[in-house]
Amino acid sequence: MSGVMQLAQRALLTAHGLEPHHLEGIFGKMSAHRVDYADLYFQYSRAESWSLEEGIVKSGSFHIDQGVGVRAVSGEKTAFAYSDDITLNALEDAALATRAIARQGGTQTAKHLHAGKSHQLYLPHDPIATLKAEQKVALLERLERIARGLDARVTQVIANLAAEYDVVLIARNDGLMSADIRPLVRLSLQVIVESNGLREQGSSGGGGRFGYDYFTEDKLQSYAQEAVHQAVVNLDARPAPAGNMTVVLGSGWPGILLHEAVGHGLEGDFNRKGSSSFAGRIGERVAAKGVTVVDDGTIKDRRGSLNVDDEGNATQRTVLIEDGILRGYLQDSMNARLMKTKVTGNARRESFAHLPIPRMTNTMMLNGDKTHEEIIASVKHGLYAANFGGGQVDITSGKFVFSTTEAYMIEDGKITYPVKGATLIGNGPDALTRVSMIGNDMALDPGVGTCGKEGQSVPVGVGQPTLRIDGLTVGGTG
Repeated sequence: MSGVMQLAQRALLTAHGLEPHHLEGIFGKMSAHRVDYADLYFQYSRAESWSLEEGIVKSGSFHIDQGVGVRAVSGEKTAFAYSDDITLNALEDAALATRAIARQGGTQTAKHLHAGKSHQLYLPHDPIATLKAEQKVALLERLERIARGLDARVTQVIANLAAEYDVVLIARNDGLMSADIRPLVRLSLQVIVESNGLREQGSSGGGGRFGYDYFTEDKLQSYAQEAVHQAVVNLDARPAPAGNMTVVLGSGWPGILLHEAVGHGLEGDFNRKGSSSFAGRIGERVAAKGVTVVDDGTIKDRRGSLNVDDEGNATQRTVLIEDGILRGYLQDSMNARLMKTKVTGNARRESFAHLPIPRMTNTMMLNGDKTHEEIIASVKHGLYAANFGGGQVDITSGKFVFSTTEAYMIEDGKITYPVKGATLIGNGPDALTRVSMIGNDMALDPGVGTCGKEGQSVPVGVGQPTLRIDGLTVGGTG
């Protein structure tokens, strides 16, 4: 038995008077009538957050949560119950509540539990314990001093430091039992600059599945420089022009557009129900040649990575679009079974109190063969979107709207002046067909992404190389 499995069993079973044979008994009760799938999801989590504003660490929070979710699936029907009381009685009550959807037609034999396969993508340590409280305060204060020291126009600095320690254990009626210990840290920074009556802001940050020791002096310097640069650039920015034009997307975080406008449309549930614009199009060309999109939950230490998904399946690298051809969707167990295909290790849930659904992990477009400089030089007149803020997408139609936080005009193959107020308006599947140049500088985001779907938030990663997209609509203020 692995060390992670031993730790998880001690924290989530033994500490509450439970043993694996008790779980087998629960599945026996759930299988008195036939179900296609059933699982138990145990979770213990600790989380903290520290916030600095106006030079003072004004707030700090610490939260502990634990519980178990019990689920049974029959056909397209799901019964789900959860409890924050991890006891045999609570499990039995929850199991009885899920039997309402079971089919008639004979009993199933509960299988003996055995450990499943998983990765070792991150250390199973508690990131909250990697710094003392006074060191966490000092880190935030140091970040603020660096940011203020970079430019006299910085008038306000807001910084947030957060960590999570998550222990999960998943048991299934097919006998599989998996465990994971998931560390997660994040440092975010927002600066406000003022000059001649104008006020602008910039932001940055990073994180991943490691301890607070990741945030070295070099990292703090980098975050501060990026946030202050973004804010100062916008002080001098002109109103963005509107119209149909060539748009160049920067590498890294601008992959959030790919995540929202394309990635959600490739999740299995939307395609099984026929509500995605990609539904029923496996094997068809859905993007320009050279466009390859993958979802990879196996990248070491990344914010979106997991050793196992929230159904206990090892995560994997799934090719979604290959050289412009649609190859597959992201699947959990229910949608894979109903679509008669394989699971991809993409079942995710916010907590034990939520149902797992198909979700992205780290979603990215792979490299092409052009340099960033070649792509910029190829544009006669267009927009260079170096960084993004928020966005919205309609899964069914694929239509999206994204706002830029740092953007520039391109004129005669050169980046000329910064613009503000630029929004990108388009259709995800259509935009993929308009990709005309793909850079060789693929980068992942710094580790700050959170994805929302059906009221659930989970950490994710995005990435892409520099991209040239022809004929996007730019909404501006000029």
